[in-house]
Amino acid sequence: MIERLARRYRDFAHHEAHRSPLYAELGAGLAGDRELLEWLDALPVGKRQPNLVFASYRLVAGTPSGWAEFETTVKDRRDEVEAVMLERRTQTNEAARCALMLPLLAALPQPLALLEVGASAGLCLFPDRYGYDYDDGAHVLGTGPPVLRCRTEGSPPLPDAPPEVVWRAGLDLDPIDVFDEDRVRWLELLIWPGMEHRIETLHRAVDVARRDPPRIVEGDLRTADLDALAAEAPRDATLVIFHTAVLAYVPRDGRAAFRERVRRLGAAWFAAEAPDLLGFEPHPQLMALASGGERVAMVDGHGGFLSWG
Repeated sequence: MIERLARRYRDFAHHEAHRSPLYAELGAGLAGDRELLEWLDALPVGKRQPNLVFASYRLVAGTPSGWAEFETTVKDRRDEVEAVMLERRTQTNEAARCALMLPLLAALPQPLALLEVGASAGLCLFPDRYGYDYDDGAHVLGTGPPVLRCRTEGSPPLPDAPPEVVWRAGLDLDPIDVFDEDRVRWLELLIWPGMEHRIETLHRAVDVARRDPPRIVEGDLRTADLDALAAEAPRDATLVIFHTAVLAYVPRDGRAAFRERVRRLGAAWFAAEAPDLLGFEPHPQLMALASGGERVAMVDGHGGFLSWG
């Protein structure tokens, strides 16, 4: 198990953290530190991921200058960091992912009823209220702020206007209240050093959500909680169930149960996830965007790149 965990952190450093030199350094350092690996290995399986470790450290001790400071401090304050890790979740709520979903949402019969699972604070439930800038001004729509910027390949079917949304709700094991400053601060800490532009997007999206707070229900996507929430959607709207970077936190048998529930509900189903979690060939850096279980694009998990086809 220790070697598997070490490999996970090496892979994170080499493939995932390429846009954050600090996190790449921390991941590589932790992969080679047996004492810290043994500490992580003793924690629950869902509490060992790099982003949770590093964000928890930053909440306790601030952003480290590098591996040397991180190693010394985390070993000195391990109990404090662990307490945060056990209490919190990696609920990255990246509103920019709406730029990935937009072509799919706009192609559906309008209006839409949006139901996001793993919704966190619900910032991805407002695709109709954000502005979009694809390919540095080549295709612009909506107003904002925020204005979500995305580079494209393969001629995705970009719409001329945002979708019409008449109902929106989210399901999450631990919903985040957009008026809770401590929880919003946690969302900031889940943004990697070196990607500070995402913090402004987060703040702008929180402002949008605070003007009309989304309804986020505490519940489990694998259970009848999903059915109950979906039943509240208006019948004359197209029901869309969607999620981004959620399935990694759902047990394998739970993923199958969730897919079956979505099928029975007859909803449009859109997902942006690690490709292997959707049954596609793995990719070290990109996620797969799927419609109804069929891959339509490869995408950057933070919403900045969409490769159609």
